[in-house]
Amino acid sequence: MDVRRPVWLQRFQAPGAESLAGLFAMECLARSTVVSLIPIEALRLLGNAQSVSVLFLVVSFAGLAATLTVPWLVRKLARRWVYTLGALMLAGATLSMMAGSFPFLVLGLILRIGAVITMTVCLSLYILDHVSRTEYTRAEPIRLMYAGVAWMIGPTLGAWLADAVDIRAAYALSSVSALVCLAYFWRLRLRDTETLTVFQGRSPNPVRHFARFFRQPRLVFAWVAAVGRYVWWVMFFVYVPIYVVESGYSKILAGALISIGSGFLIFLPLFGRVVRRFGIRRILRVGFFVSGVLTAGASLLAGWPWLAIVVLLASTLAMVSLDAVANLPFMLLVRRGERTEMTTVYSTYRDCGEICAPAFFSVLLAFAALPAVFAATGALMLGLSLLSRTVHPRLGRSDPHGGDEMPARVPASS
Repeated sequence: MDVRRPVWLQRFQAPGAESLAGLFAMECLARSTVVSLIPIEALRLLGNAQSVSVLFLVVSFAGLAATLTVPWLVRKLARRWVYTLGALMLAGATLSMMAGSFPFLVLGLILRIGAVITMTVCLSLYILDHVSRTEYTRAEPIRLMYAGVAWMIGPTLGAWLADAVDIRAAYALSSVSALVCLAYFWRLRLRDTETLTVFQGRSPNPVRHFARFFRQPRLVFAWVAAVGRYVWWVMFFVYVPIYVVESGYSKILAGALISIGSGFLIFLPLFGRVVRRFGIRRILRVGFFVSGVLTAGASLLAGWPWLAIVVLLASTLAMVSLDAVANLPFMLLVRRGERTEMTTVYSTYRDCGEICAPAFFSVLLAFAALPAVFAATGALMLGLSLLSRTVHPRLGRSDPHGGDEMPARVPASS
């Protein structure tokens, strides 16, 4: 008798939106298990939030170097080997942190940020390979929803292991998760599309890629919006746990807050439908505005930690609505023949966020208390809400026949 596997299971065994979402979720579990522990461990070793900011700033330059190295690696190696290298770096990062000393923490952070950038760039290219253009607005919320489940479980589980067992148990779980992610990646047998992995005579000089990217206003806006979102999440993942611990609460509560805030990603399919109904511009304007008001409001409530925490959690819901848009402006507007080069340049939004956020916050914390970080981040979100007015109103909206509507030519001013 021929027994067929369930359709949903088959979707996870073949390259496609669901399997790539599952792969991303495994990576997120490896990262999220220790995400609330790293800034707290850095605070223990360094003594104050400003020094932690300087540490993250210095490490961020390693991330920028990693981003500029990815195109060279893709040219020299098959993309599958580049992704494998990233997964091994992610597993090695937490193994390094197990030593519990400052030098090994720095080494672990450098490996971690290099791994995240390498794996993210490769996964973005695989998505462009295996998901059709008309499915982007549906596939992206699914991918982030799966990631939301991982982020909902990981921080709390990691904080509980650190408190009930040992912090090294959380690090070990993170490493094992990275290796499971790598095994699943090889199980999928993802193909490398030749047109995307070869530059076909173009100069490999990354400076030319940057110049080409920043001559396209549509891509520039996509990058600026992505930087803004990333700065907010850097604030949330680094400074909220520090704020919780400095307010006298436990690591478990810090991890639980990260889990709850990240867990709102499970609502992404709902927000995805909203994006298709109202378009990308409206979601960006409203999402940035609400998150800006609430984040800035948390600074005014800093004397009442529980109220500030509740407001910050509410602001994560607004940020999740922005994550439903996520990389869609870039994916919908990038030219197919420039995907590898432009994806690499676009991915520098993480490095910019990683560098700009701790750089500015370290200066700010030299003159003000930690709640000033919330006020500054809120002001940035309000500015991005105004900037979002330049997005074309029909970008990302669905037409009456169920397809994704996008103007063939978006005015250069957008």
